[in-house]
Amino acid sequence: MAMNNAYLEAIATAGKALITHIALKNGAGTQVGDARKAVTWGANDGDGDFLMTGNLVFNMTAGEDVASWSGFSAATNGTEYGGAALTPVTFGNNGTYTLNAATTGIAHAAS
Repeated sequence: MAMNNAYLEAIATAGKALITHIALKNGAGTQVGDARKAVTWGANDGDGDFLMTGNLVFNMTAGEDVASWSGFSAATNGTEYGGAALTPVTFGNNGTYTLNAATTGIAHAAS
């Protein structure tokens, strides 16, 4: 039997409290960019999914590549909880990478 929406919403609410910072990672899984960024999560959507409330902007150094994001429990050290793949980007020059709030979130599935 699949879990119901009440359960998924409870898990989503607990998950938001765990993931307080987001980092970018390269194709090798190493953190890139200037630092982890504090994240604020929006309201649950009724079935356990939620998005960030604002874009996160990372300063990037020439030669760095971005392949994914990952959520953490702290600005440094802490627990890594995972994230999602991104469209790969390689920086030829110093620049910025914006992690878009409208498409960055966490989904919980009832399976």
